[in-house]
Amino acid sequence: MTPFDSLETRTSDARASDMAQALPKAVAAALGAPAMAAHLGEIDPALVTDPAALARLPVLRKSDLVAAQAAQPPFGGLNATALHGFEHVFQSPGPIYEPGRVGHDWWRLGRFLHASGIGQGDIVQNCFSYHLVPAGMMFENAARAVGATVLPAGTGQTELQVIAARDVGATAYAGTPDFLKMILEKADEMGVRLAITKAVVGGGALFPSLRAFYADRGISCRQCYATADLGNIAYESDAMEGMIVDEGVIVEIVRPGTGDPLPEGDVGEVVVTSLNPDYPLIRFATGDLSAVLPGQSPCGRTNMRIKGWMGRADQTTKIKGMFVRPEQVAALVARHAEVHRARVVATRSGEKDVMTVQIETRAANPALYEETVLSTLKLKGLVELVPPGSLPNDGLVIEDLRRYD
Repeated sequence: MTPFDSLETRTSDARASDMAQALPKAVAAALGAPAMAAHLGEIDPALVTDPAALARLPVLRKSDLVAAQAAQPPFGGLNATALHGFEHVFQSPGPIYEPGRVGHDWWRLGRFLHASGIGQGDIVQNCFSYHLVPAGMMFENAARAVGATVLPAGTGQTELQVIAARDVGATAYAGTPDFLKMILEKADEMGVRLAITKAVVGGGALFPSLRAFYADRGISCRQCYATADLGNIAYESDAMEGMIVDEGVIVEIVRPGTGDPLPEGDVGEVVVTSLNPDYPLIRFATGDLSAVLPGQSPCGRTNMRIKGWMGRADQTTKIKGMFVRPEQVAALVARHAEVHRARVVATRSGEKDVMTVQIETRAANPALYEETVLSTLKLKGLVELVPPGSLPNDGLVIEDLRRYD
């Protein structure tokens, strides 16, 4: 393996030492953003030097961005660099606005392209959208960081995509996982053989069958986990064992509805701290589920690994006309020291909603928890006691089994 830079192969001690320097700088930069400063409160950046100190700071939820930006457009006061200091402003669905720069590997996706074998001599057919949303420019910036040439193809128009790929000799594809298949099938219809042998994808699920389809055609396909707000969060390497966390962020896996870090291997919500001084989001809760994958990647990169995207953490569900939220379930668990985990299950019986609260405990009397269920969830429910460790490790704290079809 040839690393993108020396950061990828740091020892644990070196990474911890660097974090102790980088984290205070990121927090200090965040305090220069009015809304971020108000959110964090009175803190001393110099004391935030490790994951334990970071975990004591409040979580900022992505779901709060729309209201914040509406009150203080365009970035909700979360930007440390002034609006005119950015080269780009993007609009994602919501709408949510994000800043962008043209500096070297600003979204840090160049690291992902390098790990996927893309570099000088490659021509990347960039099929991410360039219209309002940042995805197209994110991968444009990444290709520039590794010295590749870009065909800014955008979305749609498969016949023109085939013609352009043929004429310029595109060797790599960037886009959503399924669109390359459409291009290849159109090329088959047209009797055109393309030179694409590498693909970097995101923005959707890369199913094993689709990856195998590409492999059968001699195309290595790798995926990343990135967002418009944070840039690259994690990415695959040739080892194909989970996703390696990017060097420009710090990732925590927390109990949904809280900011409490979970043990290694437990599924929870992805919370990311960005070390980007222009847009330093501190403990930004993505709403996505994942888990830490133990050990180190065989490829030689030494940073923490996660299992990739495993669903959504925002499981808010309406039961009997009342919303039940993950943070309420977390509050229920916190009331009892002997309770390990809890799960709310919504079902239907006789045209009525039924709420069952499964509680991991060694206790034997459900009545011990009925008052807590009512006070935290604001609803009466059936209490079912289950042995510790028996609930699925899937990150779900609210499961809706009702069917409406």
